[in-house]
Amino acid sequence: MHIWIDADACPGVIKEILFRAAERLHIDTTLVANRLLHTPPSRFIRAVQVPAGFDVADAHIVEQVVSGDLVITADIPLAAAVLERGAHALNPRGEMYTTANIAERLSMRNFLEELRSSGVQTGGPSAFSQADRQAFGAALDRFLARLPRP
Repeated sequence: MHIWIDADACPGVIKEILFRAAERLHIDTTLVANRLLHTPPSRFIRAVQVPAGFDVADAHIVEQVVSGDLVITADIPLAAAVLERGAHALNPRGEMYTTANIAERLSMRNFLEELRSSGVQTGGPSAFSQADRQAFGAALDRFLARLPRP
């Protein structure tokens, strides 16, 4: 199992939680972004810088992910592609994307995008909170607890 982080928009506190989990459980973890990222010294954590461009980091993750991997992303189309590959997707606010909820999330995303493109102000996501951080930590712990132990 490998953890992939769509790192361009991932909050720092979420990265820190993932770094601690990677070290504690010896899970290979890769941050993917189109800018240079700094990671703590670890044999389990690395960063990959991809060229700038629309969805280049997403495409890299989709190319590399295999069944059973975990991808951390708030990008719903990326989450859908990951699920199609048999991997898991968790957003930084602690919501696990599943085959049961991804179609609804994609429809809502597309609807809001259509509204925005027609000039309607839809607002953005709420500020990242301590409750979001805790929800993410709890969801990650639940996911990792289900993994088989060596």
